[in-house]
Amino acid sequence: MRALFRLRDFRCLTASIVANSVGMMSENVVLGWLVLELTNSPLMVGVAMGMRALPMFFVGVPAGALADRVPRRHLLMATGLGQGLTAASLGALVLLGRVRLAHVIVLTLAAGVLRAVEHAARQSYTHDVVGGPALVNGFAVLGVAMRAGWLAGSLGAGAVIARFGSGPAYLVVAAGFLTGGLALLPASASEATAAPNPGSLWRSVVDFLAAMRTDRTLVVLMVLTAGAEILGFSHQVLLPSLARDVLHAGPEGLGALNAARAIGGILGLVAASLRGAAHGGGALFLLVVLTFGVSLLGLAAAPYVVGFAGVVIILIVVNGVGALADLFAQSLLQLSVPRHLRGRAGGAWVVAIGLAPLGQMQIGALASLFGVSIAFGASGLALALLAIATAVLAPRARRL
Repeated sequence: MRALFRLRDFRCLTASIVANSVGMMSENVVLGWLVLELTNSPLMVGVAMGMRALPMFFVGVPAGALADRVPRRHLLMATGLGQGLTAASLGALVLLGRVRLAHVIVLTLAAGVLRAVEHAARQSYTHDVVGGPALVNGFAVLGVAMRAGWLAGSLGAGAVIARFGSGPAYLVVAAGFLTGGLALLPASASEATAAPNPGSLWRSVVDFLAAMRTDRTLVVLMVLTAGAEILGFSHQVLLPSLARDVLHAGPEGLGALNAARAIGGILGLVAASLRGAAHGGGALFLLVVLTFGVSLLGLAAAPYVVGFAGVVIILIVVNGVGALADLFAQSLLQLSVPRHLRGRAGGAWVVAIGLAPLGQMQIGALASLFGVSIAFGASGLALALLAIATAVLAPRARRL
């Protein structure tokens, strides 16, 4: 880790990710709370949060191709500026008392497009900065930095909403994204990311789809990543309802629940960084996905068995294994492709997590019909079964 932090570009990237993550998690908290206030519907919270991820499915591969053609550092700076402007616009609408659900949906969708480009560029840029041998540790360290930003954003946004309202909270979101973009100004990593004759952007997309047809490993990794996103990470949609309607904890309680997500992620990634190289990464990935599902089953029962403190502890566990699933997905995808496809491998990951709206809407619908605990339990069971089925039907995945 000391060797990583001797790299100026890595230090700049780490600072950028911390600030960007403050904005991202603050947005997550204020978006859920604002939509719940506007509609009083967990389903609509799922729809609104789905708008954050929906563009990733459609934009992911083109975004990855763009990251193979355009300087990745420039893309990261531009997307930080764009997300800051969309958040500031929503904050202004709330402060003026003119915000409507349609405004929230449209601006959140626009920010989602920018986030798709950012995610694809960030993964491949990380590979550029640290190199293949240090990639797992690099992702782990940056994952810890991200969760540290989430922790600050969760607690800060909950406190700002409780004291000042959703409008100022959206301005905090904007400040985080803008600071994240500016933090990359001193970086100077090599910008030579594209092939000498890359052809059209569409040709780049077609080439990557052809590579997926010939390499089933990419498909398996994308399916597991999508499953973790749809069935595992979608649990965040229910945190506003869990805080307000089940635990009766208010916006500060919601901030604490999101902070537990960040703490769990930090602990999981610190453990991963201490482990070292990802030997047997495929088998570990399957085990982590299985554990992710089982931990969600525990979360389903927690509000009625162990109370608020117990829910916080179980959320730490859920998000610890979730962070490990994310780490293995990103690392294995990057390491399974040649250099000229790194951006598009990042785009493949973006496509997989772009299926998140399916999970967010289904878990919101389940909660509206049957309650929060049933929704948690059903998602956890389905995720555990997916891991078992992949291990049985795709034995190659265990040998990655």
